[in-house]
Amino acid sequence: MCGQPIAHSLSPVIHNAGYAAAGLPDWAYSSFECAEAGLASLVSGLGPEWAGLSLTMPLKEEGLRLAAVATPVAVAVGAANTLVRRDDGTWQADNTDVAGMVRVLRDAGLKPSPSVTVLGGGGTARAALAAAAQLGASAVTVVTRRPSAREELVPVAETLGIALLGVSWDLAGAAFGADAVVSTVPKGAADHLAGQVAWRDGTVLFDAIYDPWPTPLAADAQAHGVPVLSGLDLLLAQALSQFEQFTGVTPAPEEAMRAALFAAAAARQAG
Repeated sequence: MCGQPIAHSLSPVIHNAGYAAAGLPDWAYSSFECAEAGLASLVSGLGPEWAGLSLTMPLKEEGLRLAAVATPVAVAVGAANTLVRRDDGTWQADNTDVAGMVRVLRDAGLKPSPSVTVLGGGGTARAALAAAAQLGASAVTVVTRRPSAREELVPVAETLGIALLGVSWDLAGAAFGADAVVSTVPKGAADHLAGQVAWRDGTVLFDAIYDPWPTPLAADAQAHGVPVLSGLDLLLAQALSQFEQFTGVTPAPEEAMRAALFAAAAARQAG
């Protein structure tokens, strides 16, 4: 795991639990604090024993640039959270956040070709657009604090073949009538929406934060009987694909990885 900051990351817990459950005693998952400017030198210095890297902010765009090849979804989103070593020693980039979002939303019962609202305009929002496209959405409503952030998403939406409908931040509370609402904004940014939203039956809220949890918005949704997905759900789902790409073990030992993740998260919250 590489990024800055990463001290809070629970990814090592997930992957190392997976290695243990899969009977891979020689495998280990470590964390490296790394700024964007240092990623190229870090990657070039890795020996053949390194099967892959997980990337978090602010390295996802740089990771894509460093890769010799990239999956179509990583190219469409313009960011990679995964680098996998190829047989020739070069790296392939992927974005498993997209597959992770698709998985958890489907598991929550989201219907095909859903209406989708995304809060935020950063890298996770781009992954949400790609997930919406894979789920069959023809258009996505995007709510951002800056109009320029919405404009930056337009090329992504065009590449994905979906329409982008922009809504200003002061009207966010009126944009929750979708089948799926995906909040990708930083902690605290959407807290004021709790109590303002008229939740409807059939909506699923995916709040990509997991610390602190629940957010006021998630708690409000839960109080109204709305299914809620958290950043922990996404963290696990995207890690399953990474694990399989790194190790070649399929399927990943999901239950062991899930148990370790949620136990660690509970212990952190209690502490």
